Amino acid sequence: MADRCLMITWGQVVRGREERALENFNEVLGYYGRLQQEGKIESFDTVLCQPNGHLNGYIQLNGSAEQLADAREEDEFQRILAESALIVDDLRVIDGVCNEGVAQQVDVFQKAVAKVPQSV
Repeated sequence: MADRCLMITWGQVVRGREERALENFNEVLGYYGRLQQEGKIESFDTVLCQPNGHLNGYIQLNGSAEQLADAREEDEFQRILAESALIVDDLRVIDGVCNEGVAQQVDVFQKAVAKVPQSV
């Protein structure tokens, strides 16, 4: 089971590039589907947000740290990301943990908290 994730988030589509945004979105979904079929990532989830003025959506890639690092280094990943950056505002790529990785990170945090004096 995946213990790491990579979130690609975006804001508003640049005005006048709506058609290209849809083409790019479909290209991105196809590419991530191929990564999953080839076993290069475990899975991915796509979320489109209701209008809120900040985050229009995100795609979360799930896999091991090695799988996600390798995916980020692929030429096609970088090309699609560069094209996306010209089409949407506030494009971000964020590393994270999920599933069993959460428990590991909580343990790291608990150990750090134990070393810091607590005030009331």
